[in-house]
Amino acid sequence: MQKKVFITGVLGGIGEGLAKAFKEDGYYVIGVDIRKNATPHCDKFITFDIEKYTVSVAYRKKMNTLFTTEIKTLDVLVNNAAVQLLGAVNEITIEDWNHTLRVNLTGPLLLSQFFAPNLVKTKGCIINVASIHHQQTKKRFVAYATSKSALVGLTKAMSVDFEGKVRVNAISPAAIDTPMLHQGFGNNKKMVEKLNSIHPSQRIGKPQEVAKLALLLAKDELGFINGANIEIDGGISNVLKDL
Repeated sequence: MQKKVFITGVLGGIGEGLAKAFKEDGYYVIGVDIRKNATPHCDKFITFDIEKYTVSVAYRKKMNTLFTTEIKTLDVLVNNAAVQLLGAVNEITIEDWNHTLRVNLTGPLLLSQFFAPNLVKTKGCIINVASIHHQQTKKRFVAYATSKSALVGLTKAMSVDFEGKVRVNAISPAAIDTPMLHQGFGNNKKMVEKLNSIHPSQRIGKPQEVAKLALLLAKDELGFINGANIEIDGGISNVLKDL
């Protein structure tokens, strides 16, 4: 039977890479995103507002009914959707803080809860896309870094609770060549070139590299990897800045 994967944030840079990699490996790809333009890498695309899913009981019931109808079996859940709203401790608004936590943390929890029975039946897995910001961050990333740190913690806690019935792992990428990254640097090519140079690999990562790692974590052959957080960072976590 063809395996199925459910990917959130499928229209983002990493999301598209995930969909392409899983489809090429023979998976039936179900992708969701708040945007409405479907990607050719999805066998089924569903417009989905993950924040609304966390706060509206009516919307959650509606979407769960749709998911139940459309998705009879599931082998892999990839919680990839994320927002990155910048603001220092003394300037972050409660609205941006709550929005970040709902999308980056609460959404993955609720989707994991909902799809758990399907995943138990297939001995499937959950893959959470975290970030290097869970341990190394910079100014004005207080909401994003907190949400990704918590997502790594959620990964470990869920792996314990599921007791091997569902494997749960996280991937923590460093800088990945996506539209979100370029927008964060104001589409300044020189800044991105400098970012390349400070990585020991002398380049930033590619979405397909994150996707291939996720694909490996979904393999039964690597079933002993459970509750792990795997960094894919070009060696940047080994760099000590000094004067």
